[in-house]
Amino acid sequence: MKGILIDVTRCTGCERCAAACVEANGLDRVRAEADRATTPDGLSADRYTSVIGLGDGRFAKKSCMHCQEPSCVSACLVGGITRSPDGAVVYDPDKCIGCRYCMLACPFSVPRYEWDETVPFMRKCDMCADRQTEGKPPACVEACPNQALVFGDREALLAEAHQRLAARPDAYHQHVWGEEEFGGTGVLYVSDVELGSLGWPEAPPPSIPSLTHPLISKTPHIGLSVAAGLLGVNWIIRRRMTLADDGEAGEHSSESRETGKSSDDE
Repeated sequence: MKGILIDVTRCTGCERCAAACVEANGLDRVRAEADRATTPDGLSADRYTSVIGLGDGRFAKKSCMHCQEPSCVSACLVGGITRSPDGAVVYDPDKCIGCRYCMLACPFSVPRYEWDETVPFMRKCDMCADRQTEGKPPACVEACPNQALVFGDREALLAEAHQRLAARPDAYHQHVWGEEEFGGTGVLYVSDVELGSLGWPEAPPPSIPSLTHPLISKTPHIGLSVAAGLLGVNWIIRRRMTLADDGEAGEHSSESRETGKSSDDE
């Protein structure tokens, strides 16, 4: 499984990773730049990667975490979001029905919707899955001038992260963020400052799918029940209209007979 290790102590906030992401994904640069200033975390349908200021001159990249147990995958009713064999959580717009359950389920608030489009889709980072098939690293990793981002096998990245913590215990919090949180994530962090500014939950549960599945699994049954109810109401209304039409037809027929009888009497 592939992943990305982010070392906050090496990030200078240059945002070259975000610019490379926009270019690699063919996104709108003008809209991406506008979204950087207007959205709370800089992420949008035209900006899959953002750089967040953590205070004290520290910065950290934010994008999809590519969870080992993705809540967005658990929440999607039609298989529009899947986790690839390499660990990247990818989106298929051809299957999307626009329910936006993925947005509600994601604990990191990553998926974004194309609110301004006539035919909108959900958008997010896919860890440059196409580049990976060509043997290239994600564009953000390749663009980083300070090696704050490292791409590779997740297990190797975990070993590297723990090695850095052990080698410089005074320079890092002794914790690899993403190793176990939410069932583990493909994007890992080591840092010398707290990461709360990235907008993560303060006390994450072991994994999110276990929380979303009970509700999502009932959705088809709820949908079928609602559909059956609407069909029932429709049948009742149509039945009443038919009976009403039959009644009016009967009245017209009676009036015609009475009129004809009166004519004969005359």
